[in-house]
Amino acid sequence: MRLANIYIEHPTLSLDQCFSYRYTQEELQPGMRVWVPFAHQRLVGFVDSLSEISEEEAARLPYQIREVLEVIDHGPLLNEELRALGKWMAQMYVASTISCYQSMLPKLLKPKAGKAHAVMEEVAYFDHVIDGLTPRQREVLSEMEQCGSMPAVQYRRQYKSVARTLIEKGCVRIERREKQATLVKGVTQTASHTLTKEQQAALSALQQGEGHSVVVLHGVTGSGKSEVFLRYADQQVQQGKQVLFLVPEIALTPQMQRAVEARFGDGAAIYHSHLSDQQKYEQYQLVAQGKVQVVVGTRSAIFLPFARLGAIILDEEHDTSYKQENAPRYHCRDIAIWRGRHHGCKVILASATPSLESYARAYKGVYQLIEMKSRIHQDLPPVEIVDMGAALRRGENALLSERLREAIAETLVRGEQVMLLLNRRGYTPVLRCIDCGEALMCPHCDVALSYHKEEQRMKCHICGYSRPLPDTCPSCHGTQFRYLGIGTQRLEEYVRTCFPQATIIRMDSDATRRKGAHEQLLRQFSREGDILLGTQMIAKGLDYENVTLVGIINGDASLKSGDYRSSELTFDLLEQACGRSGRGQKEGRVILQAYDCEHYAVRCAAAHDYQRFFAAEMNYRHLAQYPPYTYLSAAFFVHRDARVALEGANHALAALQKQQICKVLGPIALGRQKDVYRYRVILKGKDRMGQAQLLRQMFEQHRRAKQRARMEIDVDLLLLE
Repeated sequence: MRLANIYIEHPTLSLDQCFSYRYTQEELQPGMRVWVPFAHQRLVGFVDSLSEISEEEAARLPYQIREVLEVIDHGPLLNEELRALGKWMAQMYVASTISCYQSMLPKLLKPKAGKAHAVMEEVAYFDHVIDGLTPRQREVLSEMEQCGSMPAVQYRRQYKSVARTLIEKGCVRIERREKQATLVKGVTQTASHTLTKEQQAALSALQQGEGHSVVVLHGVTGSGKSEVFLRYADQQVQQGKQVLFLVPEIALTPQMQRAVEARFGDGAAIYHSHLSDQQKYEQYQLVAQGKVQVVVGTRSAIFLPFARLGAIILDEEHDTSYKQENAPRYHCRDIAIWRGRHHGCKVILASATPSLESYARAYKGVYQLIEMKSRIHQDLPPVEIVDMGAALRRGENALLSERLREAIAETLVRGEQVMLLLNRRGYTPVLRCIDCGEALMCPHCDVALSYHKEEQRMKCHICGYSRPLPDTCPSCHGTQFRYLGIGTQRLEEYVRTCFPQATIIRMDSDATRRKGAHEQLLRQFSREGDILLGTQMIAKGLDYENVTLVGIINGDASLKSGDYRSSELTFDLLEQACGRSGRGQKEGRVILQAYDCEHYAVRCAAAHDYQRFFAAEMNYRHLAQYPPYTYLSAAFFVHRDARVALEGANHALAALQKQQICKVLGPIALGRQKDVYRYRVILKGKDRMGQAQLLRQMFEQHRRAKQRARMEIDVDLLLLE
């Protein structure tokens, strides 16, 4: 009897095992999806392996072996490498194997029952020539024979009545197939720039040694890191290999796409979350069929089915967007290193502010370290720190100090551009009643609603709840409110009053909801913008030669978060933002408004001194035994009833009393989100795999105890808030 060992579509850890079904379908292979009976349902399963047992052995089993109902796919969806990667992820991140497979595939291919299907299209194909055709019919048929095929819509539009006649005569046939992505053609390949001595040295260092290695490419902003890894990628493509460029945010994808197309000419696959399901499917198929050599994408592009990877490049590798927020909570950097080892290729971690984990490993020699300390055109811009506490005491405005406002005016007079960074969207983060002091809170989360003036609505930035701006306070019916804090909408409003003639463009998650909005706004700023203001999405990777002033509003705000990474996140944001100024031939400058002007993260960013910040922050991490000196993992206990959630957390703590693998902290109440209460238990220690195994044991005990709270797991916890 032939058996297929199958993972069922349900992603829960309690079903993380293979179930055996007999099959008769000759085409069945590992990596295919199938329909199978499971309990009283008909579910999709994912074939892991095939085996055989005798009829006698099957008869002795204590259960009846059921049969595969139907094979869904024509071939395996995941190759052997990706199936092995999925199992490794399940072990490392304490997740079900099927959920790892699901995270790898575009929605139209996920091993999950659903009604979504790939879009089909009609295609016209040349078939054969017959006698008795008119000269025009022979001419059209000759053109069809040369091109082989074309979309049927184009064929009918181009050849009109002749098209229909040739179909009726059987000379041209119409077939249906899955819609395929069209590669961009006719892109002019531009010549690469002449390398500086430092760039040439960095490229030479990258070229040394063959096989797999992890390289930290640490270069100050504007040092030409992109040109170095583009040159290295070009060499890999020339050898017939594929290259993956990863960026942390969609806002950076268009710029990287343009750079890649300018270097490699026709067509690169693009893969990110703002594509439609059909577009993702088409791009996935381009890679699976080997039709592209270069891919630009965000985090999920790391799972594309490459056959011959020559390099994986993570630009802005420090960015927290590379960590997946939902299960399986993988880090893209870990996946890149695993795949780089499998393909025997280099993994390049590029950043002006490398993560402490990556730089510490490079410092110890675990990773290769390549440093680029000089800008190509100008020195790093001088940074002037404005003490906003003193400015307010002088009666200056809380949004723009007099110094920054004067600098903006001078820059605009010279015909140069300005960037203003404020890492908070909306109009104001808190709207408080003057009479009773109550803030308007989200009814589903323990957070204040943010006021969005453009829409006259209050919004929760956690669950998405929205309501109109109230006329009176829900608590005391007062009619007057006080705005506390500032967001990008309020900053935009004030800047427009100060500079009414300037073309101001706001870029935040509210302004970039529409498909293609990122690219449209950046193109508009490049062509006609005077001031670009926005959240952290404008602080990374953007390169505009005419930007000579960067103003940073509330630059130290993230220091108040209480997270152990708050200093690192603050330094990263400030240094990246400073790097947007003076990237061309014109000198740049930065004005940084802050309240805690003496904090080492602020001071080091103003001095562009990563090494000094690294030393200071690593000293703090060592004293507190935070990563990279230890690993942090967490178990979350979630329920609509706070007592049930706490009971689950306490039960887990009791199970951890005798273990000696790590320290245990908690339970810690995290407040309500989306109508559920959350308690967290943190594991802290040096044995990462030991923590993963302990968390899996905790889950099994939690399940057997029939605790009502849902348990969620995050190995390698990145942020505590």
